[in-house]
Amino acid sequence: MRWLWHWGPVLIWAVVAWAFSTSAFSDQQTLRFLMPLLHWMFPHATPPTLLLMHKAIRKAALVGENFVLCLLLFRALRGDRSGWQLRWALAAVAIAAGYALVDEGHQMFALGRGASLRDALLDTSGAAMAQAAVWWHMGRGSLAKFSRIGSPS
Repeated sequence: MRWLWHWGPVLIWAVVAWAFSTSAFSDQQTLRFLMPLLHWMFPHATPPTLLLMHKAIRKAALVGENFVLCLLLFRALRGDRSGWQLRWALAAVAIAAGYALVDEGHQMFALGRGASLRDALLDTSGAAMAQAAVWWHMGRGSLAKFSRIGSPS
């Protein structure tokens, strides 16, 4: 049961990410609902600008998706222990990078999708950002505790 508690969210998120890599979320599909929304939000934007916004949203979603995956991986690798360790962070980024490569391979077989090493690198950068955020957050907590030592309560 402990394994499921730690790794279940990772598996669920991996399935969600896999679904985002299907033809249902291809450029053409997201263009159909994002372009009217972007045009409504930015009525004076030119079509090339709207297309650039669409691409930026899709790339930001890639980074965000892998940011979350790597946070969940860190949590699973850490298990019941607390704190932050470089080996947990590096393992989480490595697993996320491996998943990104497999996911890009999956996209070669999805209608309207294609594999991109650049996207795998973007995925990995999202994972690395997640670990930087965890490291920063854990450090802030430690510094806050340290600064209270000896302070009047």
